[in-house]
Order: sequence, then C-alpha cells, then structure tokens
Amino acid sequence: MTELLERKDLIVNLIQPETALERIILQDKSFQEGALWGKPRRGHPEGKVIYHIREVLDNVEQVVEDDVMRQQLRLITIIHDAFKFQEDTSFPRDWDKHHALIARNFAERFIDDETVLDIIELHDEAYYCWRWENRYSKPEIAKRRKQNLLDRIGQENMQLYYLFFKCDTQTGDKTQEPVAWFEETFDVKIVDF
Repeated sequence: MTELLERKDLIVNLIQPETALERIILQDKSFQEGALWGKPRRGHPEGKVIYHIREVLDNVEQVVEDDVMRQQLRLITIIHDAFKFQEDTSFPRDWDKHHALIARNFAERFIDDETVLDIIELHDEAYYCWRWENRYSKPEIAKRRKQNLLDRIGQENMQLYYLFFKCDTQTGDKTQEPVAWFEETFDVKIVDF
C-alpha cells in the first residue's frame, strides 16, 4: 500500500495536475504503470516516462499562446508516451500496437477534442516523415506521409502540432534535425526557446 501511495505521489508531484480531468487521468492504473515504465535509452536518457513528461511540460510553459492551447498541450504531453510499455516492437511492426495509437484509445475515454486526440496519435509522425526523407532516402514515402499528416491535422491545427513536436523533441538527447526539417517543410510560425 505504501509503495502505491509513493507511486501516485511521485506522479502527482512531477505533473502537478491543474484540472479535474488531469487528476482523473493520473488516477488511472494503466496510466500510472506507463508513466513509471522505462529505463535510460537513446533519446530518453531520463529513463522513466514520467521524467520525460515533466521535461515536455517545462517546454510547454515556454511556448503557450493562450489558456486553451496550454490545456491542449498539457493533455497531449501527459498522455503521449504513457503507453510505450504496451507497444509491440517486434519485427515486422504491428502499427495497430504502436504506443501512440494505444494512447489515443486511452485518451478517447476522457477527451472529445479531435485535434488533441489526433496529435496524441500522430505525435511521432513528423519524425517518421523526416526519417523516411533524410535517413532512408525515400522521398516518395515521406511525401505521402507528410500529406497524410497535413490531411489529418489540418493546416488550422498545424501550429499546435508543431509546438508539441518541438516541445517533445527538445528533451533528452534527441537530435534536433527533425525540428529544423519540420520548420522548413510546414507552414508554421517558428518559435525559439
């Protein structure tokens, strides 16, 4: 019982929930398991997902434009990587068991904002587009995926997507090349922090 309380306290202390919805999400046992999962690895030297969430939340504080956007970014941040522990990483990949899709399915229990849900689901897509174009030299695949991302998110929500992508990528020891590529590729207002 003490260990369970310590786990909840760690999560609450790091995330510092601001709304009733955030407090409800933090009480979910599967969320808690995912938030406390992880060990140091490439891109995530911080280890546990909860420490990554805290880093992204700190970045969010530097880019928010209004209260609505701030709340959207906080929800995306809190949920986006919390289900990596359930992801199937076998080869070939089963993309229906990708952590972002699992996270979206979880979020649908609490959130009805389609933009927030789409960004949770597609939060790694800009990175994959960059990788197809720049690491695998497959511009036709990258182009198709970029168009799909734009179609799903919509130009009107691309700034929100970009802000989350930048906040997420400027953590740990992640390469910043995908952010620079995104800023050159998509029509967004560039922010520096």
